Amino acid sequence: MMGIDHKNRFLRGNRTEALIVSFALFFVFLSFSSVYAVEIASPLSDREIVERLTRLEEGQSALRNEIKQLRDDMNARFASIDAQFDRLVNIMIAIVAAFTAVVASTIGFAVWDRRTMIRPFETKVKVIEEAFSENRQQVHALIESMKTLSQRDAQVAEVLRKFHLL
Repeated sequence: MMGIDHKNRFLRGNRTEALIVSFALFFVFLSFSSVYAVEIASPLSDREIVERLTRLEEGQSALRNEIKQLRDDMNARFASIDAQFDRLVNIMIAIVAAFTAVVASTIGFAVWDRRTMIRPFETKVKVIEEAFSENRQQVHALIESMKTLSQRDAQVAEVLRKFHLL
């Protein structure tokens, strides 16, 4: 009984609800009917199919030719870039070689200049050393006499101490 009462209440219920349910059912059936709609295509003849295939093949060969031309252009561009890169590498090698030559020549000049500048001083020092070695006895005798003199004179003693001879 309760099930019947529930149905009766629905039927006796709001007319708006019944209207909404009926529209919903209507749209559901309407949507199912559109599924069965089929567009009938016109049949193609064999000649039309062959013509379309021919046009497709022509388009494909044109695309292949375009791709080949683009590939050739790209390879030519890469070859020119490689040539420019090689030229830049050669320029860098030349710059490094020039810098190395400048540094080597500067070092060589400095060494040569030092040797030529030192030679006169070496000659003079050798002459002084020879003179000193010849007069060594006399220099020692002079120092001994100064030490003896320093025992009597305070100023001479002070000078000898200053030069670490006492």
